[in-house]
Amino acid sequence: MQADLLLRQRQSLIQDRLRLSGRVLAIDLAQEFNVSEDTIRRDLRELAAAGLCERVYGGALPVAPGGTTLVERVGQASERKAALAAAAIAFIKPGMTVFFDVASTNLAIAQALPAGLELTAVTNTPLIAAVLMDKPDVDLILIGGKIDRQIGAAIGAKAQRDVEVLRPDLCILGACGVDIGAGLTAFDYEDAAFKRLVARNSAAVLAAATNDKLGTSAPHRVIAVRECTTLVVEHDAPDDAAQLYGGAGISVVHAREVKP
Repeated sequence: MQADLLLRQRQSLIQDRLRLSGRVLAIDLAQEFNVSEDTIRRDLRELAAAGLCERVYGGALPVAPGGTTLVERVGQASERKAALAAAAIAFIKPGMTVFFDVASTNLAIAQALPAGLELTAVTNTPLIAAVLMDKPDVDLILIGGKIDRQIGAAIGAKAQRDVEVLRPDLCILGACGVDIGAGLTAFDYEDAAFKRLVARNSAAVLAAATNDKLGTSAPHRVIAVRECTTLVVEHDAPDDAAQLYGGAGISVVHAREVKP
């Protein structure tokens, strides 16, 4: 009974450390609690199995925000996403072929495309395709197949075959979590595989991330941080995070401040 109590207390403290610092290392926790690293790794496995953290090499990260459908996410933090979209638009040039991956922020980017910007847009997301249909200067390619209702896009074998032949100038990638060590990650295995294929076929990769995604991880890696060309963050993204990603060779761009 006492051992169970100590286990629960230790795991509760680990969660506290994770909330405070945004990352925990097994070696540091073992020293702090005077237990073996194997004991801490077992704690982290149990916490990860309960959905309370995401295991990464040497420790753990907070779980990336998720669990809602694309339709539900569209109405959340709309002003912050619009600010990210305005910053991202600067990287879309006339004549480009641009892939719009599934993400509510990427939907905002599609909505923000100015009139007269001629480009070829590719997407696997019906909601984004519907927005692009209203842009007369945009040639639209819709990647098909069965739509995953939770994700809001086609991500299966047919979609992967369709997109495999494309070589976009720019991939606007959706990511559930962004971390310097874990990379850009996604919750769904097939979604991660689809994203990885498009990103690695593209000349450049841009990701726009709200603050709650920075320093978090989902179960499936899409690409390493160094494979992302540009990261667009909010105006008040932590300075140390922006410096960290910039130090990895990524161009970090801050969105404008959202006025209350």
